[in-house]
Order: sequence, then C-alpha cells, then structure tokens
Amino acid sequence: MGLPGVSKRHVSSPFKGGTDLVHKALVAGANGIIGKALLEELARAPGWEAQGLSRSHGDILADLSDAPHTRKALEGAADCTHLFYAAYGSGGGLAEEDTRNSAMLRNLLDGLKHVGAPLTRVVLYQGAKVYGVHLGPVSTPFYEDENPRPIGPNFYFTQERELQARHEAGGPAWTILRPDVVVGDAAGNAMNIATVIGAYAAICAADQAAFRFPGSYKTYDRCLAQVTDAHALARASLWAATSEAAVGQAFNYVHAPFRWRRIWERLAQHFGLAVGEPIPFSLAGHMPALAPIWGQIGKHLVQPDFAKAVGWGFGDFVFGTEVDVVSDMTKIRLAGYTEDADPLAVLINAIERQQKQGVIPRVGLREG
Repeated sequence: MGLPGVSKRHVSSPFKGGTDLVHKALVAGANGIIGKALLEELARAPGWEAQGLSRSHGDILADLSDAPHTRKALEGAADCTHLFYAAYGSGGGLAEEDTRNSAMLRNLLDGLKHVGAPLTRVVLYQGAKVYGVHLGPVSTPFYEDENPRPIGPNFYFTQERELQARHEAGGPAWTILRPDVVVGDAAGNAMNIATVIGAYAAICAADQAAFRFPGSYKTYDRCLAQVTDAHALARASLWAATSEAAVGQAFNYVHAPFRWRRIWERLAQHFGLAVGEPIPFSLAGHMPALAPIWGQIGKHLVQPDFAKAVGWGFGDFVFGTEVDVVSDMTKIRLAGYTEDADPLAVLINAIERQQKQGVIPRVGLREG
C-alpha cells in the first residue's frame, strides 16, 4: 500500500553496471512533514529505493509502540540499508514522551535486526528542545557541541544514547540533523507553520480583514526566528546518510534567521493582502469562531473539518516566542554540506503547494 502521490521507485544506480540499487531506505514517519519530503526526494535520487513506514498509510504499516507487531511488519524491510527516523509519538508530559518515543525507536531497530536487515546508517531528527527551549529562554546561537545539556527527561537524549550504544556494539553508524520549525506540505500536520499562515491569510481575505500578525510587537519587530524547508532537509539527509564526515555527528540545519515583520509584510504583498500592525491574540482561542467562513471557502479541501485542518496552537507557540531562536550553521558547512534556502521563498512555496493540493484554500494568488 503506497502513500498517496508517492510510489516506491526503483532507480538505476550509476554504480554496479547501472542495474543494482546501492541504498535501500526506510522512512519512519512517512506521512509527516519530514517523511513526505524524504520520500519525494528519494524518488528523484539516483541509486536509492525507498519505502515509507507509517501507522496508517505507507508501504509498511506498523505501530512502533507495539514491538511484536513491528517485528512482523518489518519482514518487508529485510533489505534495508539506511533508516531515516522521523517518527514521533505525541501526548503526555515529558516523561511519558520520553518513554514512548524511546521505545518506538528501540522497537524499530530491534525489528530490523531481527529480520537481518543490513543496516549501515541511521539518520535521526531532533528539534530545538535539545537545547532546552521548552524549559525557558536559552542563549543563542545554538551550537551542537558547546551547549551543556539541559535537565531531562528528554527523548532526544535517550534516543541518541540508544544509537551510540548500538554502534559501539557493532551496529549501524548514525547522524543527527537538528532542523527547527520545519515547513512542508504534508496535510493534517499540527506543527506546520505554513498551514497556519496560509489558512489565516485565506480567512482574513474572506472576512475582508487585514492580514495582521497575531503575536506581540516584540516577536514581530525585535526577535530573530528561523525555519527549515522540509525538502532542503531531505536533501541534507541524503548527504548525512552517506558522508563519512557525518558519522557520529549532530548538525544544525536551518536557514538564515529573520524578523517576522519582513516576512509578514512580504507574504502580504505576494498574496495581495492588506497588512496592519500586530494584534496579539490567541489563534487557538479565537479562530474557532470563524469556522463558518472556513465552511464557505474550504468545502473541497483534503480535510474540510476546521477543527482538524489547522494547528492554531502551534501558531500561538511560534508567534508567541519573545526571544531570539538562532542555530549556528558553521559545523555542517565545514563538514561539506552547503545547500541553503531563502526562508521567505520557503514559506511562499509551501503555502502555494498546499493551496494546489487542496490542503488550504487559495487566497489572492497572483500569477507570475
């Protein structure tokens, strides 16, 4: 059972006479922002074959919290050489999150070992929580190897220790990538700021309201923010999965920091919206009152249910961050990976892809 719009692709390798595949990838969390982009990039990359693993829609269906079920499901991945781990189990407090997500990774690795998969590399994804941003203001920039680790529980640390221990025991090598506020076009993801912005813009236009930033003046004018494009991250992941310089290393991967005023005004200009000064308010608290407008403009969407279509609470988190959030990119560049992206273009492209795919309504889209 393949993912909608993504098929398992057999690519002729430039090696071994052009017929044998060099790398066979398994993407865990295939329906998420990162997983969807990974499968699309892997389908275009010479020398790769990819399968997506998900609880509900994928080439391999598995609930990673169920060890026996996972082991059985992974019989279809017995030839896996590279694992891209972008799965996440939400819910509960930090301790429960740690227990659940650590077990999910452990069950997957145990399952691949059980079926005899020749796994050589694991690429794992971590967020800014590894630097302690969930505990309070943290000094920036974030450096991969210099910031003392904040107090746990934190499943990122537990998963990293799991990979280290397995590698030391003769298991696969590993690399960690650390994006922040990943921007993509996967439908139904509660943590996609492009969905929040695009949906908010569409409702503003339909309500004949100005496109006003729903956070504070401090966030809008003074604080630095950052995002990571999901497809750029996917391409960085292919480098991380094959580069010797990446073995046993963690790398930040974000784009240039920005202030929201510049991005917001240019988004408004691009989509033909009037813009005013910020009005700090809770999207999660206020936007449900505008469900009737969504019912008019969102009838033919992939997810027409307003309560399920947009993660307004994630917008409140991002637009309510009143401190600089900046990750240093020196380490990955010195290691040899230099591809980057313009954050404004990242957001515009993701919004327009979601409009085209029926994830969010179209609004003021100008040709050219």
